Amino acid sequence: MAKKSMIARDLKRQKMIQKYAAKRQELKEMGDQEGLAKLPRNSSPTRWKNRDQLDGRPRAYMRRFGISRINFRNRASNGDIPGVTKSSW
Repeated sequence: MAKKSMIARDLKRQKMIQKYAAKRQELKEMGDQEGLAKLPRNSSPTRWKNRDQLDGRPRAYMRRFGISRINFRNRASNGDIPGVTKSSW
């Protein structure tokens, strides 16, 4: 489980990215590098980190399911994820 402060910080970044998305696109089209540099750092989409939706774990994130490998394995074993079965041969 990630710290609550890290999860909150990441949500704050997501909101800031959405807030400045139009302005950032406009400055990019104009080629105004100085204007882009004046925007807040956290408004850049590259600073956003994919996190597990259940516990906020930042590593081993599986995009297709939106959760980490640990939670994926537990949920798949319990049959909570439709269409996913344990392989056996």
